[in-house]
Amino acid sequence: MNNPILKGFNPDPSIVRVGDDYYIATSTFEWYPGVQIHHSKDLVNWRLVSRPLNREALLDMRGNPDSCGIWAPCLSWCDGLFYLVYTDVKRFNGSFKDAHNYITTCATIDGEWSDPVYVNSSGFDPSLFHDDDGRKWFTNMVWDHRTGKNAFGGILLQEYDPTAKKLVGPITNIFLGTDAGLTEAPHIYKRNGYYYLLTAEGGTGYEHRMTFARSKNLEGPYELDPHGYFLTSVDNPDLVLQRSGHGDFVETPQGEIFAVHLATRPLPGIKRSPLGRETAIQRAEWGEDGWLRLAHGNNQPQANVDAPDLPPHPWPQDPALDEFDSAQLPMHYQWLRTPYPENFYSLQDRPGFLRLYGKQSIGSSFEQALIARRQQAFCFTATTKVEFVPQTFQQMAGLTCYYNGQKFHYLYISHDDEHGKHLGIMSHSEGEVTDLHFPLGNYGSGSEKVVPLPASTPIYLRAQVNYEKLDFLWSVDGEKWQQVGETLDYSIVSDEAGRGEGASFTGAFVGMACQDISGADCPADFDFFEYLER
Repeated sequence: MNNPILKGFNPDPSIVRVGDDYYIATSTFEWYPGVQIHHSKDLVNWRLVSRPLNREALLDMRGNPDSCGIWAPCLSWCDGLFYLVYTDVKRFNGSFKDAHNYITTCATIDGEWSDPVYVNSSGFDPSLFHDDDGRKWFTNMVWDHRTGKNAFGGILLQEYDPTAKKLVGPITNIFLGTDAGLTEAPHIYKRNGYYYLLTAEGGTGYEHRMTFARSKNLEGPYELDPHGYFLTSVDNPDLVLQRSGHGDFVETPQGEIFAVHLATRPLPGIKRSPLGRETAIQRAEWGEDGWLRLAHGNNQPQANVDAPDLPPHPWPQDPALDEFDSAQLPMHYQWLRTPYPENFYSLQDRPGFLRLYGKQSIGSSFEQALIARRQQAFCFTATTKVEFVPQTFQQMAGLTCYYNGQKFHYLYISHDDEHGKHLGIMSHSEGEVTDLHFPLGNYGSGSEKVVPLPASTPIYLRAQVNYEKLDFLWSVDGEKWQQVGETLDYSIVSDEAGRGEGASFTGAFVGMACQDISGADCPADFDFFEYLER
């Protein structure tokens, strides 16, 4: 099987087996609904089946900064229930994190999840361990904001009482980590009388890795694996999978062990990863000394792995073309932060169209009218057809390649007194430049920054991405296309651009947007959206 198994922005995988079914939960950060859960029967073929944090009681991220929101969920199964533990991070910059941890449960993976139980706010990356004596234990890394202290202060353990729905008893710091530092993402397992603690270390960039420790006692002390890190891409720039770490493992009914982990595939020759942190899988096996090892003999991730001894179970592929004829938005789309998408989009107000009502500026951390899907290949073409009648320069709608509010390219339709209805491009590269409007053609003096458009004609918009290059195009008939402006640097739509991979944790999306910063909610109607990988 080829890695990654979950392509595009799908980081921090937590895996669980229930009978013959496998489920992986991944982080979604500021994208709504929160947490992606994929389902597989064979560990090779996966389909998206649930985004459980889909109402205000479970998640409201309005105002959350970029790359905050849902960090590192943990999915488990016990007592006939799925348990989902998750963090809603309200702050990233500065000394404080304000990371609030919750637990929700559901009898089915795609059902209505319970109102959340607030657990604590001492750190992020929580998980829940179900011991064989029936007791449940909650772990998370502890965040230390004090000057001069190690901000990643270790792994905290405390008992969780599911009846009282709260943590009880003493808090124990069971593991301070290794010299790699930045110890996080704890998962506990039990085997042959040992408790095994798996953590992620080294940060989620190019120094990332996974570390095992074990103890006869749950509270420790924990001894480190004497053979070093379980998995890492450190010091091997030739590996296809970079920044490898933060993961989990599962055992099949046949006794085969598979570890899932995050990894990135940087652009060839460029240390930038628009696809974000993806989910990969590796074979593992228990050694005679009782430590888990990668089966191929070293701790470096492989791009190709032998499939498990399970019957193949492919799923139907999602269509490339969405014509918005259904009453439901296709599941591969998401929006930003708000639990009230009905305030800015409708599939009923004009049947057969996705209508977006213009909201706040692109980059707003409160309410944007932006519907987008993940980029999942290095080369793709995205096309849409939009009807939009702006009356002012404060109204815009169009097609965007979007990482976050500081890193995007946007091909938009707008209106002003000088040009009437027109096309423009807005780009923003965090930490490098502010909003750039590029010269788009030889109109008049040759320095005009817009392309005049017919006043009432629907317009086709297209983004063609080829690795680090982006071309925007437009058409009036969908047959004859004209390039808009210059070829753009697509690599800015990546983790590593701007402030770098230690400050950006999502991935590239492409989709439809509409702004009306006048407050008039001017609508744009999108007839279809097509995403074709090349």
